[in-house]
Amino acid sequence: MAYRQLQNHSIAGAPPAYRQIAPRVTLSRRPLRVSAVAELNKTAAVVPESTALVPAPVDIANKLRYLFGRNGDYTVADAYQGTSWSVREKLIDSFNKTHEHWKKEDPKFIYYLSAEFLMGRSLINTVYNLGLEGEYAEALNQLGYEMEKVADAERDAALGNGGLGRLAACFLDSMATLDLPGWGYGIRYKYGMFKQALRNGYQVELPDIWLTKGNPWELRRDDVKFEVGFGGRVERRKQGSKEITVWTPSEKVIAQAYDNPIPGFNTPTTSNLRLWDAVPLTEFDLSAFNAGDYDRAMLERERAEGISAVLYPNDSTPEGKELRLKQQYFFVCASLQDVLSRFKAVHGNNFDLLPEKACFQLNDTHPTIAVAELMRLLLDVEGLDWDKVWTITTKCLNYTNHTVMPEALEKWPVKVMAKMLPRHMEIIEVINEGWTKWLGGHLKDLAPEERAKRIAAMSIIHENPWNKEEMLVNMAYLAVVGSSAVNGVAAIHSNIVKDEILNDFYQIFPSKFQNKTNGVTPRRWLAWCNPELASLITDTLGTSEWINDTEKLAGLRAYASDKAFQAKWAAVKKAKKAKLAELIKKVHGDEVNPNALFDIQIKRIHEYKRQYLNVLSIIWRYKQLKKMSPEERKKAVARVCVIGGKAASAYDMAKRIIRLVTAVGDVINKDPETKDYLRLYFLPDYNVSLAETIIPAAELSQHISTAGTEASGTSNMKFQMNGCLIIGTWDGANIEIAEETGIDNVFVFGVRAEEINQLRKERKNLKTDPRWDELMRDIEGGMFGDKDYFKPLVDSVNNMKVGNDWFLLANDFASYLKAQEDVDACYKDQSEWLRRSIMYTAGSGKFSSDRTIREYAEDIWHVTPSRPTA
Repeated sequence: MAYRQLQNHSIAGAPPAYRQIAPRVTLSRRPLRVSAVAELNKTAAVVPESTALVPAPVDIANKLRYLFGRNGDYTVADAYQGTSWSVREKLIDSFNKTHEHWKKEDPKFIYYLSAEFLMGRSLINTVYNLGLEGEYAEALNQLGYEMEKVADAERDAALGNGGLGRLAACFLDSMATLDLPGWGYGIRYKYGMFKQALRNGYQVELPDIWLTKGNPWELRRDDVKFEVGFGGRVERRKQGSKEITVWTPSEKVIAQAYDNPIPGFNTPTTSNLRLWDAVPLTEFDLSAFNAGDYDRAMLERERAEGISAVLYPNDSTPEGKELRLKQQYFFVCASLQDVLSRFKAVHGNNFDLLPEKACFQLNDTHPTIAVAELMRLLLDVEGLDWDKVWTITTKCLNYTNHTVMPEALEKWPVKVMAKMLPRHMEIIEVINEGWTKWLGGHLKDLAPEERAKRIAAMSIIHENPWNKEEMLVNMAYLAVVGSSAVNGVAAIHSNIVKDEILNDFYQIFPSKFQNKTNGVTPRRWLAWCNPELASLITDTLGTSEWINDTEKLAGLRAYASDKAFQAKWAAVKKAKKAKLAELIKKVHGDEVNPNALFDIQIKRIHEYKRQYLNVLSIIWRYKQLKKMSPEERKKAVARVCVIGGKAASAYDMAKRIIRLVTAVGDVINKDPETKDYLRLYFLPDYNVSLAETIIPAAELSQHISTAGTEASGTSNMKFQMNGCLIIGTWDGANIEIAEETGIDNVFVFGVRAEEINQLRKERKNLKTDPRWDELMRDIEGGMFGDKDYFKPLVDSVNNMKVGNDWFLLANDFASYLKAQEDVDACYKDQSEWLRRSIMYTAGSGKFSSDRTIREYAEDIWHVTPSRPTA
């Protein structure tokens, strides 16, 4: 029974211990931190074991007592542990009921395979989704703690890096909320990608050690583990009259399962994210140790743990490439074995039924080795024939393409694949042989030379265009051939996939290609991270149903020009800006102008995302402010600019961009003439929790990738939901956001995607804007120091003998500055700015991940809701 319900009931029937402390717990509003916990601990031992009957303050106190072995003197971090372990029990109750129901009903499942799941913190999301927020906030208040501070003690789960992982996390939230039978599968990274720090303005990568104090939200499943092999040899053997194929790996590890329950909102459904940890078959070689060979004694353990240690290990070396392939195969192999094991427990060897009971969504190319692995398991382990296996595989698998960047479509050297996964290389070769043979027949009406050219262009195994002696396995091509559906993640992206990237395949399989515009969960990214705005929306619309039905947000359009409502809206934004200002002060020691326009760009650092272009505009703004008189500056729109994001450890140019941001900030932020009107800060170690503070405070967000390069983007959707205006190119989901919000409400600039190819050809002859030339001279001349370090940055976009300005910064520079002028003009008219802000939130209904997941479920997965009884 919930704590609030207990407050409203007579305590006559409660156990003596509860009657003894009930008045103290229900009436006190004083901070009781030590005394209250100690008092509760005196009686906690005699409280009933059923957590449903235990009031939350008693349960938290009980957990603290047994977790830490003492009464009182608990830190806020301790309080987080006690609260999490208390909530965990309720979460597991829901998890068990859900899976008992699904076991009984035997519905079709969706399995979402992803190398990343950027889950963020779990406490707030879990208590809100389970409807326990009031109970636990009150309980912590009774014990002398604030829920927000306790939640801040949680470490972010280091299981992802950017939009791909955050999208996967949103999808799991929506799958559970929509009662869809489904699990996520991934890797339990011990050290994440890396923890980003700044040292003298340069990025430094440190291990993200997030599991030091354990993870209350996971359950280790000691009964769920599978062997995963690498390398070795493949043999053909006789088994009676039948020839069988036997793969004998030279290296094996154990995939150990950890379950992470995922609660839906306003539903009894709690689904699952199963993550795999790599552990050795032999924990410790005692004989080697006793022989004095201490390194060999630990070698097997070190090799195994390396697989699940770090997200996206540096693959600039042969060893790094092998480790990445190992990672991808490791979690795919374990996941498919797990699904087949549970399928067989119910349906035996009736694998014809598998497509009716299981489907797999491959989140980008990282899990696409699943095509060959599912084939291997059904062929070699289960003994099915090739044709049947191919039919089952292609019915079960679906592929999401997340990129328009050719280099991001993974291609593994055949030598690496054959070395690490020899049986899979054989299977891929047979698939490719059958595929190209079928193509030859399909294209029989073409002239022989044209037919040969088309077949070569569509071959899964093809020549490396940069190294004619190397053959590559194109994993995207393997996924397209081996899947039943292929989708892009925004309308423009899906068109580029069909018209350019995979056009040859689209011409042959037009019905296989779909669009599924991305979305984000409105729970975490509006309702929970911005409760003040959520409360205002609920009060205004007269219902909280918009949390699960975001189309109801459109009702805010009627209030967009209402002055009284605008004042309330502005007050919420002001409070959120104050919170971000506190964070900036904590990180950088500076106080910022809370009345300035808060201008944000937070995303992975990459040349195509064009943080460089943003910095150039900030430098130009600074130079104009310097030219102004004090009176003129007072009329300018003040800005606080924030940039955040990680550069991949091997991405040299991205690291130089970060250093340029910090160098420019060092100059601007210390200038006594302009610092009241312009600031620039880089916030290190961007993650989900940081985003939950930044996004509600943002007034302008930058989504300025070169047109045609951003598949979708999802941070733009999060900003939109929180009433943040967008300056952006006609790219990714920006286009659909503009359509929903009103194109005139978005600050659009830059060339269009259809112009890009021609402009790249002409770039070396472009007459650049004089302002561009001036900025290039400033950076190259040492205005911000480190001129030798910044020279490659300048050359990459300005010296056509060295670089090529591939992402067309110079082409878009002038229109970008004009768009920034439009931003300033609009911000001076606060009524108009607030009207647009409200229209952004009102137009965000389409971009709920609930809508996206419904479309996947109906159009691709053919999975239907299965809701357990409450």
